[in-house]
Amino acid sequence: MRLEAQQLTKKFGTLTALDRLDLCVGAGEIKCLLGANGAGKTTTINLFLGFLEPTSGVARVEGLDVARSPQQTKRHLAYIPERVALYPQLTGVENLEFFLRLAGQQPSSRELDSALESAGLDPKAGRRRAGLYSKGMRQKVGLAIALAKDAAVLLLDEPLSGLDPVAANTLCATLQQLKRDGRAVLMATHDVFRAKEVGTRIGIMKAGRLVETLDTKSLTAGEIEKIYLEHMHDGGESTALDGASA
Repeated sequence: MRLEAQQLTKKFGTLTALDRLDLCVGAGEIKCLLGANGAGKTTTINLFLGFLEPTSGVARVEGLDVARSPQQTKRHLAYIPERVALYPQLTGVENLEFFLRLAGQQPSSRELDSALESAGLDPKAGRRRAGLYSKGMRQKVGLAIALAKDAAVLLLDEPLSGLDPVAANTLCATLQQLKRDGRAVLMATHDVFRAKEVGTRIGIMKAGRLVETLDTKSLTAGEIEKIYLEHMHDGGESTALDGASA
């Protein structure tokens, strides 16, 4: 497995943010973590990135223990947060080149343009200052960085939040291509319909626990929504889904 968690747990004092998570994502698979705020989705991603140390259990990337080999595991990873941070005074191309050089790459102009185009950003837009970019355009630069790094594993934290329908469609189409290319993708999201569209499997998280895993091929979006809401309402919780009626 390219991405694996075994009994992965993270506590902050008396608060258990993640409780004995077992999870795996193989090559050519997109696993979506669906849950309300505070469910443990971002904590999971941060543990795989090495931003947090586990209280117990293990997170592995390409068979390597993240806690023991943080630098080696980072070479296999690309991360796209909810809001991609770019240097506003630099153009999209210049930002892409800067981050790739930090990763030890020496990209040519053609490679930079190709990465931006593959991520859905027009080359002309790539010559504009990033300070003028919409959220969708920043996401595309972040995705271009991931594509150019040729990372085996992509971690995405709420990448669809705040995107207009066109930008969301472009991102989802690119994720489908990554799946076909054999990448492993773990995506945290609130959007049940997009999770159904791009995901191979959906993990429903609640209060730090993975409470159910669903196969997207065998269920409709409506059925997934119903199962999700049943979990959220169990115990008195209530929530709303992006793009869904609560």
